[in-house]
Amino acid sequence: MITLAVDIGGTKFSMAVFEGSTMSARVTETTDREGGRDWMLAHIAAVVEKWRKQWRFDACGIGFGGPVHFREQRVALSTHVSGWSGFDLPGYLEPLAGVRPVMDNDANVGALGESRFGAGKGYLPLFYMTLSTGIGGGIVTEAGVYRGADSWAGELGHIAIRPDGPECLCGARGCFERICCGLWLERDYGKTAKELLADPVFVAKYVEDLALGLKPVVMLLNPARIVIGGGIAKAGERLFVPLRAALRRQITSWSQARLDVVPAALGDDSVLYGALALAGSASPA
Repeated sequence: MITLAVDIGGTKFSMAVFEGSTMSARVTETTDREGGRDWMLAHIAAVVEKWRKQWRFDACGIGFGGPVHFREQRVALSTHVSGWSGFDLPGYLEPLAGVRPVMDNDANVGALGESRFGAGKGYLPLFYMTLSTGIGGGIVTEAGVYRGADSWAGELGHIAIRPDGPECLCGARGCFERICCGLWLERDYGKTAKELLADPVFVAKYVEDLALGLKPVVMLLNPARIVIGGGIAKAGERLFVPLRAALRRQITSWSQARLDVVPAALGDDSVLYGALALAGSASPA
């Protein structure tokens, strides 16, 4: 089975071809935010056209970096790149790929990838958090991806962790995403997240906010494991060791919920592997 996998994020998009579960081709390009949706669609179309000279696709999965109406298979919106609201991305890709794609929010797709192939394998329920340009969450249970009544479950990035904090793009104040995501870290501190996370003094403060955002996950879901993906998670143990300690301090003292927090095993490919799994799942209808 030949599967086309697409991962559309806030700072980059990636695509891959899988033959069975083996990745046979992969490409990543940095997003041109000024070019918006049309720029990205043109670049995606060019890659698909090139690959169709070599492969005939049997399935296609898409992880989109923003909320998705899963049943309707439409993009809800993107706060990072303009022009996506209400867009029928599977409908656009179907004639190009020669097969009807299945699309979901990238955090849900990343959660599925880590659950099937990565650090979440054998751990259910699983909570996956993408910590990158923005912050998103995905939940996988024994029944599969949990999307909620309206496909909006897992939007952890817009829980207020500092109610008197700075204004978020969503209009609220002190959102988890506004305090901790890569986009705002760079704007607030004038340094990249990678540079900031090399400073132990910054990390000591930063993990307190990360733990505030993850505490509701532990208290509400009691997941078997929390997997964190995205660029910031690449900081490794210099982030995860103090984060585990901060989370332990903040969790209600009488709670005996496990605190198993690990980086994504698939690195930048969590969503691509999740798109592979999504493409092989049942129709959203």
